[in-house]
Amino acid sequence: MSKLTPIATATAILALSVMVNAQAQQQNADKEPETVIVTGIRGALQQSLSVKRNASSNVDVITAEDVGKMPDKNVADSLQRIPGVNISTSGAGSGGFDENDRVSLRGTAPSLTQTLINGHAVSSGDWFVLDQVGGAVGRSTSYSLLPSEIVGQVVVYKAPTADQVEGGSSGSIDIKTRHPLDFKNAISMEATVQGVYSSLAEKTDPQVSALFNWKNDAGTLGLMVQGFSEKRSLRRDGQELLQWTQVLPSNPAVKTNPDLANVWFPRLIGSSLFQQERKRTGGLVDLQFKPSRDFSLEATYFRSKLDASNYNTNYMTDMNGSGALGSGVAPDPGYVIRNGTLVSASFTNKGTAGAPLRYGIVDNIVRNGEYAQSEFFDLSAKWRPTSQLSLTAMAGTTKGKGVTPQQGVYEGDINNSGMSYTLNGLGSPATVKFPNINTAVFTGTNLDWIFGTSPATTDDKETYGQIDAAFQLDAGMLREIKFGIRGTHHTRSNFEVAQGPNWSNTDVGGSSTNPAWSGTTYPGNFGSDLGGDFPKNVWMLDPSILDAWGTLHSNRDVSRTYYQDMFNLKENTKAFYVQGELEGEGWSGNVGVRVVRTEGTSNGYQILPNQPAGQNLPAYPWGGYVQQTSIDNNTTIPLPSLNLKFDLRNDLVARLGLSRTMTRPDYGALGGAVLLTDETHTGNGGNANLKPVKSNNLDVSVQWYYAPRALLSAGLFYMDLKDYVGYGTSTGTFIDTRASQEQGKAVFATYQITSPINVGAKVKGLELAAQVPLPMGFGLDGNVTLADSHLDFGACPALQTATSGDPCDMLGASKTTANAGLFFENDKWNARVSYSWRSAFLAAQDRGAPLYQDDTGTVSASFNYNINKNIVLTISGQNLNNPILKNYIYNKDQPARFYANGAQYYAGLHIKY
Repeated sequence: MSKLTPIATATAILALSVMVNAQAQQQNADKEPETVIVTGIRGALQQSLSVKRNASSNVDVITAEDVGKMPDKNVADSLQRIPGVNISTSGAGSGGFDENDRVSLRGTAPSLTQTLINGHAVSSGDWFVLDQVGGAVGRSTSYSLLPSEIVGQVVVYKAPTADQVEGGSSGSIDIKTRHPLDFKNAISMEATVQGVYSSLAEKTDPQVSALFNWKNDAGTLGLMVQGFSEKRSLRRDGQELLQWTQVLPSNPAVKTNPDLANVWFPRLIGSSLFQQERKRTGGLVDLQFKPSRDFSLEATYFRSKLDASNYNTNYMTDMNGSGALGSGVAPDPGYVIRNGTLVSASFTNKGTAGAPLRYGIVDNIVRNGEYAQSEFFDLSAKWRPTSQLSLTAMAGTTKGKGVTPQQGVYEGDINNSGMSYTLNGLGSPATVKFPNINTAVFTGTNLDWIFGTSPATTDDKETYGQIDAAFQLDAGMLREIKFGIRGTHHTRSNFEVAQGPNWSNTDVGGSSTNPAWSGTTYPGNFGSDLGGDFPKNVWMLDPSILDAWGTLHSNRDVSRTYYQDMFNLKENTKAFYVQGELEGEGWSGNVGVRVVRTEGTSNGYQILPNQPAGQNLPAYPWGGYVQQTSIDNNTTIPLPSLNLKFDLRNDLVARLGLSRTMTRPDYGALGGAVLLTDETHTGNGGNANLKPVKSNNLDVSVQWYYAPRALLSAGLFYMDLKDYVGYGTSTGTFIDTRASQEQGKAVFATYQITSPINVGAKVKGLELAAQVPLPMGFGLDGNVTLADSHLDFGACPALQTATSGDPCDMLGASKTTANAGLFFENDKWNARVSYSWRSAFLAAQDRGAPLYQDDTGTVSASFNYNINKNIVLTISGQNLNNPILKNYIYNKDQPARFYANGAQYYAGLHIKY
């Protein structure tokens, strides 16, 4: 296949279409779901079922012209009501919050679900620094950047067709925005003005969105402009148990206490307070021109930015401190080991003023100006030159960005305090004591180390172009043939500077350089929702003082570029497909194949201890030499598909789908970058030779539309994944950045690295769904998805198997997901309450260990009152049950996180003209 330039190809077809006579008979052969303006909960549900009923493949649909009638604040909120959809509140590195951010399908990771807007890819960035760099950089879309106001319709494709953009092994989600010529009136205006109260932050913030639409009397030209500015205060109270590790047999404590060998323990147990102000701003502009029924042009621009400055503080025990187990000090008699885990231990202080011992660490980290951003510009055209032939073309570009301008960090030692802890499983946070210290008073502890990344950026860009054609014919059961070509050019890169102390400024190890403490402590109700007995009245620095102090005492010179955590990728893709639309007596369907060519290049870096012979590599700041690596990775993959729909009765439909799908590996997995944890000599690395994930899929369902606005359905699905991205472990020699900075010279050490590898995997499951209209304006809807998934490579050696955790678990896979809703509606008001629940799942690989999230359920509700035909009072709430997010490592005797985010209450007016 010759080289395809996306923009040039699509522009050529657009120019050609203008030159040809576009006057022809209008045909109704377009089988794409059309957006229909509806009002009310029941009307929207009926429209969604109508599209689902008539679709040629297995899809689920959300139609939301009046988004205020649902308790949805971004698109993920709406999607969680669809069977087979899982949502999570973060990209894993940032922990759990109160807003849905990632979406996945059928018990798989979010990166295996393709998210499109109007049929094309959308780039997005992440706001949290650990999601911007290294192996955490994924392909999944951040839904925090996609407010529900932009939605005209959302279509979830579970059984793919050849004409769909590749990239979703488990399925695709297409967010369809509204179009100017779809509005009924010449001028339409909408606005929503709300206040949101966050119960934990105890703050109320404004949220505003507005829409203006104009079209001429002839209905040939239209302009739609949307804008939104949504501010929200967030506070998260937590306890974090970090850097779980095993007691090495060589640890001196094992000589006197042999039962400690290979026992797991948390290095850090901290009282974590996270505070943030989020502000999502942006808008969408759509210009549509349709001079005839057979020809149309449309240009769309979208931009969303999430400003996410935050302040994170943590008061932690340190089991690797000089007075604790990691340093060879055995715990006091009476410690308890259960399930291979040191669940209770105490350490009496043995330090003195002249020879202090460290039992804890305090972190205060302020990140001003942190943000994520997404935008796209898209041109599309439709042209029907004859009654049988229709052509469409699309070209555009999309950009995503995540930025951390700087981190102001203070890390201090807690000396001579002694320390004890008792783990309580997931029942409540660990009991933690510092018997010889007042945690509410700044103790003047010496600065231990300024760490982190400052600045950090990630950039994601794609240009795309495609041409599609459909030709109607009368050839027996073959009613239409489709074919098309698509090409993209994609780049992904990140940049990172290792922060570190500015040793040449002052003696940062002396207490005279400590930042000034203004007497501030944690909020008085910190941790009240979590319960448990751990430090809650804790000192903290004023964030403005810390930001200024961190700037003075941190070295952010670009000579400290953190090469080992950086990469840049380039991907060029080309795809061609052919698809036939089939129809017979009582049945219909499609069959086709899509052939995809991916040409990728991964560029990364490694630090070598010595200069290789015959090479002249640049020197690394603390010693060693920087070597750039470049690896090509090219594949060609055919993706066949078959979808059949059987109309067993007027109200009963059966479907069968057979397909092969693919997903390219996450950028961080391909990048080759290695994110190291110097304290434990562990890390996560990439693998530039990873193959795309391929899945052979079976989808069978029966749908009974037994009454208007009613549905009972059941479906089975099976996914046989080839070259799924699992994780394996290896050892390697890397530069120890922390030790190198402290000693002023290069220090290399052996690290255990967890890296992605291609393995096999399987997913099978059952989906049950019901939509039940009830008398007197009431209605019920609900669904349950049961999924069984596992990796398939021998004994799953990727993870430690010393405990009861299952090392074969797939990322993002819950065995059970359930949603239920009850609604009421009449001419004056409507109300809805919803409950969503998912069972435990593997959320991430965290510092070389698995991080599971425990069972989680959330309640949301909305109430709308029609003051008149133009003004609606809206009241809604999210997380009304104040869910506690809980994480664990290998088993539930190894808790990792306890987070409370509180509830969010919205009230305002929706005005429509």
